[in-house]
Amino acid sequence: MATDDLAQFAALVQSLLSSENECRSQAEAAYEGLDIKQKLTFLLQTMRNAENAMTIRSMCAVLLRRLFTSSFSDFWPNLSPDEQSTIKNELLLAIQQESAPSVRKKLCDASSELARNHLDDDGNNSWPEFLKFLFTCACSTEEAFKESALHILMTLPGIFGNQQSHYLDVIKEMLSQCLHDQMSLQVRFEAVKATTAFLVANEGEANVMSSFRETVTALVQTVAESIEVQDADDTVLKCLIELAETLPKYLRPQIENIMTLCLKTIADASLMDNWRQMALEVIVTLSESAPAMVRKHSKFIPLLVPQVLALMIDVEDDEDWSTADDIEEEDNDSNSIVAETALDRLACGLGGKTILAHITANIPQMLANSDWRFRHAALMAISACGEGCHKQMEIMLSDVFIGVLPFVQDPHPRVRYAACNAIGQMATDFGPLFQKKFHEKVIPAIMLVLDDYANPRVQAHAGAALVNFSEECPKNILTQHLESIVGKLQEVLNAKLKELLEKGTKLVLEQIVTTLAAVADATEEKFILHYDKFMGCLKFIVENATSPELKLLRGKTIECISLIGLAVGRDKFMQDCSDIMELLLKTQTEQADEIADDDPQISYMISAWARMCKIMGKDFQPYLPMVMGPVLKSANIKPEITVLDKNQKVVITSSLGKRLPLCFDKVFPGLYNFICKFIDSNFLCRPSWQLAVRLHTWYFLTKK
Repeated sequence: MATDDLAQFAALVQSLLSSENECRSQAEAAYEGLDIKQKLTFLLQTMRNAENAMTIRSMCAVLLRRLFTSSFSDFWPNLSPDEQSTIKNELLLAIQQESAPSVRKKLCDASSELARNHLDDDGNNSWPEFLKFLFTCACSTEEAFKESALHILMTLPGIFGNQQSHYLDVIKEMLSQCLHDQMSLQVRFEAVKATTAFLVANEGEANVMSSFRETVTALVQTVAESIEVQDADDTVLKCLIELAETLPKYLRPQIENIMTLCLKTIADASLMDNWRQMALEVIVTLSESAPAMVRKHSKFIPLLVPQVLALMIDVEDDEDWSTADDIEEEDNDSNSIVAETALDRLACGLGGKTILAHITANIPQMLANSDWRFRHAALMAISACGEGCHKQMEIMLSDVFIGVLPFVQDPHPRVRYAACNAIGQMATDFGPLFQKKFHEKVIPAIMLVLDDYANPRVQAHAGAALVNFSEECPKNILTQHLESIVGKLQEVLNAKLKELLEKGTKLVLEQIVTTLAAVADATEEKFILHYDKFMGCLKFIVENATSPELKLLRGKTIECISLIGLAVGRDKFMQDCSDIMELLLKTQTEQADEIADDDPQISYMISAWARMCKIMGKDFQPYLPMVMGPVLKSANIKPEITVLDKNQKVVITSSLGKRLPLCFDKVFPGLYNFICKFIDSNFLCRPSWQLAVRLHTWYFLTKK
């Protein structure tokens, strides 16, 4: 092959890496214009040329792997045996001769993909030389060769195919030696990854688990070394998480050492946060996958809980937090969020009998701390443990609630927010008992925080807590407070609508329309007396909130109107029904081209159509042809249909698990996907069977 051709191809590969779109697009077009044999030849030769830049060699390995992944069956059978042999040999030689570790790994990835394609469905391997290469590298005295073999095994743990049982002792010995390799820490790290991949791939094989039982000690010791080194590569510790999830029994002999190691890591504030969080994840995962095993070592629980709570205290004091109108997504990688989630999972995994006493032992002193972060963490901990500690916490619910209640008036807004969060979560976890016992204190407390106009984020969260309270509250209890609730919601709604018009702020308004909808939904016909106080304002929002930043507000308001209509019933709602249908249809027809697939209004509108259908009954049928657009647009999930008996009765199961029994002899056959897709798209409310029937009618008539 001409040197000029190879130089031109190297330049082409360099252009594929360009940050300039036009240059990269031209290079991609030129690359795609080459036939497959040219690509293979150029890639192998360019990859093998040590004079080429490391980035070019690396990219060639990546492109080669892509060919093996996406086009192998198209081109490989058309190559001659000599051509196939050349490609295999060139790849293996490239691995042996490549000096750059990052490029060598990509070469291993490419060769692994080629080897994967040489395994048939019965596990027969048509490239036995690759196994020989693997064992030779693993037994080599060269560190780079050992790392290559281990990386290949990690990437393709099923490489041994149907010969695995024959090679099992050799595989185990190979990995064990590498785990104990005293000459290279990196080899030991790679051995952990390869061992983990092999064990996980064979989790159901008792003979593999039995054979590898003795490797766990060295594996855990190597994980500990990786934490000490604090290498940028944290995948070794991630392997321990994977084993904890998939093969906790394999780790059983080392459980005490693992718990000690992880607790030490969590407590070490000098370590990077992600390492501390991963150490916590190991324990949490074990608590979920093998709770009995963790409970047997309960001596670690009193040490673990304070560490989790200490991480929850790690919250930044942002002065603008409580006044922000556009809420950024929570930093799920922060210590506080990770620890809060971990506490929830620990409670669910181990149960309240094991963990609650250790949580409650720490809460009082945290609530009494002058630092707001301790009080905030304590309240969020109460929120987190309710579900998992339900039985034990229910007994002491009065004490817990009495302890939380004063903090709705805490001097710090973040603590008031956390108190609302705890009340809302308890209302969900312990409803309706919580509502029955504490409604006389909860409602006034929430009303108090709804007056916190200086801290809109706290004010909005009080509205969210009222949603939780209303959803599980018996109708007769919520009705007792309806006058005061409605008065406060009307006051806040009017104030925030004025604020929206003057300043453009919307956070609290978005929450208040949701809260209003929840209250109406819970009180049903009792809300009729208050209907006229809100409907004009809500219609105004739907009509005028048309700018892009107000889409969510508009969608939530549409939901609110339809839920209020469903609550008060047809007779009351029909006075506004025509105006509302006109507003909804206007959005759907005039703004159809402007509504993106991920526009939040779509889901709210589809849910609203279902409720409107239920309210209007047969009067909704004329609107069906106009509402079908977004329904069909959102209905893109194929349902599963299962025949249950000889009478052709079937069950359609949507992706959300809803089940709709039908009979083939009663329903137009083409309707199955149609109805089920509508159920799926209607994911914000209960399915409306009336609308499904109307859809059937419309579908049948148009087909006929």
